[in-house]
Amino acid sequence: MILLPGGSEQVKYFLNHYGASGKNILMIGAGTVEAAKIVLQSLEANIEIIVEDHESLMVARLASEKMPAISSKLMDFEHTDFKNNQFDAVYAQASVSDVRRNKIIKEIKRILKPDGIICIGEVVNLTKQPPPFVLDIWNHSDLNPLFIDEVSAYYEQRNFEIFWEKDLSHTLKDFYSDSAKLLNENLDKLDTGEKSYNKRILNKISHESNAYLNLGGSLHIGFKLIMARKNEY
Repeated sequence: MILLPGGSEQVKYFLNHYGASGKNILMIGAGTVEAAKIVLQSLEANIEIIVEDHESLMVARLASEKMPAISSKLMDFEHTDFKNNQFDAVYAQASVSDVRRNKIIKEIKRILKPDGIICIGEVVNLTKQPPPFVLDIWNHSDLNPLFIDEVSAYYEQRNFEIFWEKDLSHTLKDFYSDSAKLLNENLDKLDTGEKSYNKRILNKISHESNAYLNLGGSLHIGFKLIMARKNEY
């Protein structure tokens, strides 16, 4: 199970509209190992995964320890160690929608080959003026979602040629329901130290799930998938 906004649908559409074997693919963000496994079931590829905290790195390496085609590393998303034009495709699922988006997308362009492909799932606002409780979620998570109707223009202005896009907001109900269920089932299994270490993320999951499922957040919080080709002009 891919416990991210967009669920398994994002990687399905990535394979449907890309699916080229023998490529170097970068996946950005925690929780993408399962998506990487699905990709490798359908095509041969070398996949690099980057995360920004040690716990996510350990989880990613443990989940892919018997899969040499997957390599996980610790890097800042806006300042990677990769070479210019290194990747044929970059895949990001709910991992670039934060306040650093401009710098992250600039870095993606640098490391993406000419005519390389991006498959990016963006957390978005479904309304231009979200209510305070939604803005509170964005602030606590350092998110800076675009309005859903402005996502395409954002990427086009940065010289990406969009060839496919899809509103995946419907996937969020399952994402938040599954997150809340997983939280409730595993909270009692954590010792005091683990609860303290994970307090921020546990509070984040609980707060967001409650807001989306019970407070009307579904009217304002969405998710959009963009697939585009890097232009060099």
